[in-house]
Amino acid sequence: MDKGKAVMGMGHRWAVDFTDNSTFPSSCDIPDPLGFTRASQDQDDSTPSREKKSAEANWKSQKAWEVAQAPFKNLMMMGFMMWMAGSTVHLFSIGITVSALFQPFSALQGVGKVFEPYKDSKVDLLGSKLVFIALNLVGLGMGVWKLNTLGLLPTHASNWVSSLPPAQEVEYSGGGFL
Repeated sequence: MDKGKAVMGMGHRWAVDFTDNSTFPSSCDIPDPLGFTRASQDQDDSTPSREKKSAEANWKSQKAWEVAQAPFKNLMMMGFMMWMAGSTVHLFSIGITVSALFQPFSALQGVGKVFEPYKDSKVDLLGSKLVFIALNLVGLGMGVWKLNTLGLLPTHASNWVSSLPPAQEVEYSGGGFL
């Protein structure tokens, strides 16, 4: 017989047969100990499993609120950095401002992915998602405010002068004061 080849009818030599052909009594034949019944074990398992599911739902809800409030820390840090950058246009202040706009925008795009691990039928994520969205919108507003402070938003009439038609000369043809 070649090494590694199976003989017809015998199967692979590394296969294990789990059928019990022994003459020893199986675990089904052994009686339960005194004071132990299988019916009481099934009833007891349901109560701890309900408590465990309830505790897991509470944990998921708590973690969802922690994730929802996480942008607040980012707001404080970004506000301090924008204050330190000043109101003059230079590379550092523009970089901070772009970061202040990009972080909340990307966080708003991934709201579903952020709260995916906490999704459960017993956990209400609407409130935590709304808080998360609101805090990121505040961060986006801070970035837009910083753009305005730097003078990079076209909010004054002088910013639109190039798009206005040239002024027409008005002739004065009458007697009067002037």
